[in-house]
This record gives sequence, structure tokens and C-alpha cells, in this order.
Amino acid sequence: MNRIVALLALVIGLALPATASRAAELVMFERPGCAWCARFNAEIAPIYGKTAESRTPPLRRVDLKAPLPADLAGIDPGPFTPTFVVVQEGREIGRIRGYPGDAFFFGLLDRILANAGSEPERS
Repeated sequence: MNRIVALLALVIGLALPATASRAAELVMFERPGCAWCARFNAEIAPIYGKTAESRTPPLRRVDLKAPLPADLAGIDPGPFTPTFVVVQEGREIGRIRGYPGDAFFFGLLDRILANAGSEPERS
């Protein structure tokens, strides 16, 4: 019985990271003092979680002053902040360099998601 429980725990433990890595996420590479990051934070961040886009790639913030997380080791954040990278299964599927303003941000993100086959559902 203990062997079965241990084997089941191992299988579940191995399956969870694989399942989590399949989900797309929008990674925002930012740094302290970035004026365009502050503008994104004022214009988009408060509403992003309420949009259809956020259901496809939730927003994840990464401070460039800190070491990059291990799961993003293969992603080059580039020199500009903010840089938004849509990551799926550990690889980049699109990016937005800089913050283009609220009038263009969602259109650019929708284009990336459509090209990747992950278009947000509209109600």
C-alpha cells in the first residue's frame, strides 16, 4: 500500500510542473525607476486582470535588478523596459518592446496571441 501511495505521489509531482508549464503567461520585464513601466502600471495594470486577454496569458512581473527565474533562463529580456514577452511551454512566442500606450497595447497582445493560436475568448 505504501508503495502505491509513494508511486502516486511521484506521478502527481511530475505531472504538476508539466501541466503548469503549458500555460502561456505574459512576462513583464521591468526595473525600478522606469517611467514607461510606471505608465503601464497606471493605465493597464489595474484593469489587466479583468480583461479577456488575462485569461490566456496572466501577467507575471520580473524585476531585471534581480536574478532571472530559472524557468526564464532561455528568454532574453533585452535592454528596454518594459518588455513584455508571451511565454508558452518555456519558449517565447511573441514580444512587445516598450509600452506603446493603452491605445495599442491590447491590439499588439491580441496579434501575438492570434498568431500563437491562443486568442482570448470574447463574450
